Amino acid sequence: MGIDIGGTKIAVATVSAAEGIVREATVPTEAERGFPAGVSRIVDAVKRLLAESGWSARELQGIGIGCAGPVDRARGTILNPHTLPGWCGGDIVGPLREAFGRPVLLENDADMALLGECHAGAGRGFDPVVMLTFGTGIGGAALVHGQVLRGAAGEHPDMGHVSVDPRGPRCYCGTSGCFESLASGSALAAAAAVQGLGDVRPLFARARQREPVAEGILRNALSAVESATWTIVHALLPERLILGGGMMDEHYDMFAAAAAAAVARAAMAPPRRITVAPASLGNRAGVLGAATVAMTPRTEE
Repeated sequence: MGIDIGGTKIAVATVSAAEGIVREATVPTEAERGFPAGVSRIVDAVKRLLAESGWSARELQGIGIGCAGPVDRARGTILNPHTLPGWCGGDIVGPLREAFGRPVLLENDADMALLGECHAGAGRGFDPVVMLTFGTGIGGAALVHGQVLRGAAGEHPDMGHVSVDPRGPRCYCGTSGCFESLASGSALAAAAAVQGLGDVRPLFARARQREPVAEGILRNALSAVESATWTIVHALLPERLILGGGMMDEHYDMFAAAAAAAVARAAMAPPRRITVAPASLGNRAGVLGAATVAMTPRTEE
């Protein structure tokens, strides 16, 4: 069972090593309703998918969860008060293990999306690979020598908080003008609201109609994409940079153009060896990656 918890929606899928995704469903996150309510929705979705798949809980090899970070992988708790307000400190692993009696593993959602893409999508056959996910926040993950890149104490490096403009908006991460505070869905929504432009969708629509204020907001966001890409590419030298997340469903071309511009002028990197590509699995990448982890015995790091 693969579960992908984001700030807006939760994707759940039964996954077979032989068949791939068997059944899948999406439920709203609705973090404002509280953590217990969210756990209840996830448990109900898992039960429903097991029934639709004709599986019993005993047949599950395990349950993998990718969640918007940071997360405490060892304790199985969510440490995210920003895109999941009210869920900080919530034990997501314990209730699912109790409900289904199977091993449950918690990981960062960007890591799981990357694993999904490298296993069966746009990252297959490339190494190193970097993936950036654009949604409520911005996540990032890297695969190096076939393994997800981990930091100190096995922690997940957070590429969404690369600083790109010290004069930019203050972010909850503690700095000003980080990548996420300028180019994420929530950042664009906030900037649009300040200018009386509504939410993200009307912002993009008005920008396409060449409205100067809307164009200016998007120009700032795309400049952040280019600056962050420059830093990430020089730091990790990936063979492939994958752009995914909900915002890429409709707006990949403009974000990819900004990323490709950074790659093209990366004087200290081999630009002809670095390709920018869209995530090919869409919302399925996260659940596939989480299920892949659930099928793989966990080793101590």
